[in-house]
Amino acid sequence: METHQEILSIQTRGRGTYDLTGQVEAVIRAAAIDSGLCHVFCHHTSASLILCENADPTVRSDLEAFMSRLVQDGDPNFRHRLEGPDDMAAHIRSILTNMDLTFPVSSGRSALGTWQGVYLWEHRTSPHRRRVTVTVQGS
Repeated sequence: METHQEILSIQTRGRGTYDLTGQVEAVIRAAAIDSGLCHVFCHHTSASLILCENADPTVRSDLEAFMSRLVQDGDPNFRHRLEGPDDMAAHIRSILTNMDLTFPVSSGRSALGTWQGVYLWEHRTSPHRRRVTVTVQGS
């Protein structure tokens, strides 16, 4: 079994989704593995990863609208506000979603569904540099 790992650095512009599919595919190609698994891990507590619809961007804006109703910035019940009113809301959003994703690799490519893409979901309102580790294992 072979293992290949790379760290991606993602600059966000603030809250929203950022398509990582192409960068993850590049790591899979560099791994030169025919079949196996790809694991993607986000190193932050206020950003997360989602496997989501990649054809219609309104899906991601609808997710953001839903999440903003579910977890509101500045909720008076939140005590953790060290970095502003979006601080605790960002932590809750990341816990409700995923810090990591695992999906199959087949014929040297991700075996994602036709309409699936890998996205970093930035939950903070201000820009951040995010670190994401991509590990590919297989033969």
